[in-house]
Amino acid sequence: MPENPSPDPSAPARNERSPGVKLAIAVLIAVALMVPLLMVYSLLWDRQDQAQTAQVSIGQGWGGQQTIGGPVIVIPYRATEQQTVTENGRDVTRAVTVVRNLYLSPQANTAEVEIKPEKRRKAIYETVVYESAISGSAEFVLPADIARYGVTRDALLLDRAEVRLGISDARGLVGGNSLTVDGTAVPLQPGKGLLSTGNSGTFAFVDWSAAAPMKVDYKIGVRGLGDFRLIPRGVDTRWTVKSSWPNPSFGGDFLPTARTVKADGFTATYAIPNLALGQAQLLTGDLSPPQVRYGGGNRDYLEPVAVEAVADSGASEASGGTAKAIAISLIEPVDLYSQVDRSIKYGFLFIGFTFVAFLMFDIIAGARVAPAEYLLTGVALILFFVLLLAFAEVIGFTPAYLVASGGIIGLLAAYSAAVLKSWKRARFLAALLIGLYALLYVLLNLEAYSLLIGSVLMFVALAGVMYMTRGVDWGGVGKKEQPAAA
Repeated sequence: MPENPSPDPSAPARNERSPGVKLAIAVLIAVALMVPLLMVYSLLWDRQDQAQTAQVSIGQGWGGQQTIGGPVIVIPYRATEQQTVTENGRDVTRAVTVVRNLYLSPQANTAEVEIKPEKRRKAIYETVVYESAISGSAEFVLPADIARYGVTRDALLLDRAEVRLGISDARGLVGGNSLTVDGTAVPLQPGKGLLSTGNSGTFAFVDWSAAAPMKVDYKIGVRGLGDFRLIPRGVDTRWTVKSSWPNPSFGGDFLPTARTVKADGFTATYAIPNLALGQAQLLTGDLSPPQVRYGGGNRDYLEPVAVEAVADSGASEASGGTAKAIAISLIEPVDLYSQVDRSIKYGFLFIGFTFVAFLMFDIIAGARVAPAEYLLTGVALILFFVLLLAFAEVIGFTPAYLVASGGIIGLLAAYSAAVLKSWKRARFLAALLIGLYALLYVLLNLEAYSLLIGSVLMFVALAGVMYMTRGVDWGGVGKKEQPAAA
């Protein structure tokens, strides 16, 4: 395609717009393109919601987010309370004997947890599920100063004691679960978990009439989806969590005292005393659900555990305070939706840099660019993010980025050759877009420095535009006439 000849200075310029008008048109079109860019945001949220729905669907047959609490010994006791009733029109107060529960946490609580991850798919959506094997041991000692809690030793119904394990989603329990008391196997019963896990879990009847120190050993296997949470209970809690997943995220109320993260998995060790928990060993009411704080990635929020289940289970017994928990998330190394979300935030920069290039060719080089050509170019730049999202759900983020950026660069290079009447200018624009897409990919992978790099780039670009347009008469047509002395 031949180069556009230089405009004839003697030709009339009646239809030529001033540089200021051209700049205003380009800015107005760029602002108008924010509407379809916001529509792409809406599309991203909808696809992300569909992915979460697919994850929930997988969890319905596998098991949801798991919260494990206990073991705790629940001891019924007799208490006397005053109740007022109306008889024959008069209020009568009577002493009534009721049965309440004491919640005794272990003196020492140790456990080994192994989490085996697995990827599952539904249609084009993929999620990480896990199967955890928990092997623990707890030692219980009945406090000698139990009278301090307003309960006499004779009021305890030790022969009706229960060892409870809280499991927030009991559907995830797998075979091979067992519990032994002082070396004797005790059958596990369904239900009667802990309030902190929505009263879901398992328990075993224990005759503790001797009130001697008791050792409880347990093994449970639980399948789950998403986060894995543990609620520490006891004077001294020590856990070791292992997994072959190489990308864990540690959150909750306590972080590991030691952790090792490698390409073949991670190991995390927790040591939590009850002084850090802020909980007494013996409570007259169960602990209410914890609020788990998440950090890292796009998540930094508080989420209550099993609130709906607790609301229907008699939460009036939750007088022991709020439970605390640790959380371990098996996160994906690249969350494609968060990556696409971050890339869309740079969409205006792509439009701006491309329009500036067209504007410079228009004002300085004399290649006329019509408003419709600005508009079509901007639509193509926005289409990149739609292609990126569509391909990323199927082939992954990095291959999708290469496919989408290559297609848009080729399209705009061919189109700009016709608009700018020059393949040389089209190659310059293609090089500009290649640089922009390469820079965006770097910014997406260097989250901590993205603002610094982006702001420096904007400064350099602004300085370049100011230098190239220093002689432009924005109110007239063409360049200012330079004085002869200059």
